[in-house]
Amino acid sequence: MTDLDLRPARRDRLAAGLSAELESLMPRSAVSLRGSLGAGTADEYSDIDLCWAVADESFPAAASAAEDLAGTLPSVRVVRVDPDFARSDRRRLVFLRLAAVPLFWRVDLDVRASSVAADDSYDDGNEAARDLTGWSRPASAIENAIGAIKNGLRGRAGEASGLLSRGYARIGLAAPAEGGPAEHVTGLADACARLEPGLAGLAAEVRELAAALLPRE
Repeated sequence: MTDLDLRPARRDRLAAGLSAELESLMPRSAVSLRGSLGAGTADEYSDIDLCWAVADESFPAAASAAEDLAGTLPSVRVVRVDPDFARSDRRRLVFLRLAAVPLFWRVDLDVRASSVAADDSYDDGNEAARDLTGWSRPASAIENAIGAIKNGLRGRAGEASGLLSRGYARIGLAAPAEGGPAEHVTGLADACARLEPGLAGLAAEVRELAAALLPRE
């Protein structure tokens, strides 16, 4: 069964544990909360945004370590690198899926050299920092399906619909004209799994989550 234990204290423990593991991997590094958790505005569906600041000379090693976390930390099962910063000299954005936690709680890990740790716009829009090598459109689109569930539960139907439309478009499909939120979400997840069979397990979890939480037509 999909994990629906959304107690904030549980998420706080996950974030603290992962932060400690990261800091232990790299001397003179520090992990801080960002996003809604850092601002104190998170709800039960909010994901975990972390910034891992490392010494400038340690950035290449830290970026490499972040990309290999699925092989280093047993708590991490999937790592994806945002193509917008894949070649940045001082920043890397890594998306992590943790084992045995709610799908809503993806970890967005922003790895930064200390000299740009406070610069949230560093390398934004820099084409030289961008690299699509290895970027999976189906893996990105299935995240839209999860985000649509989250926004539906928050009462943000317009945002949920937009996420689904962009997710379908990302894999070259048009969003269905018929069906309810659950059907649209599961349709996107299943399409992603057909294109990339390695996503079958995640798609099954998305189907369970949609069936449990979203209305059908």
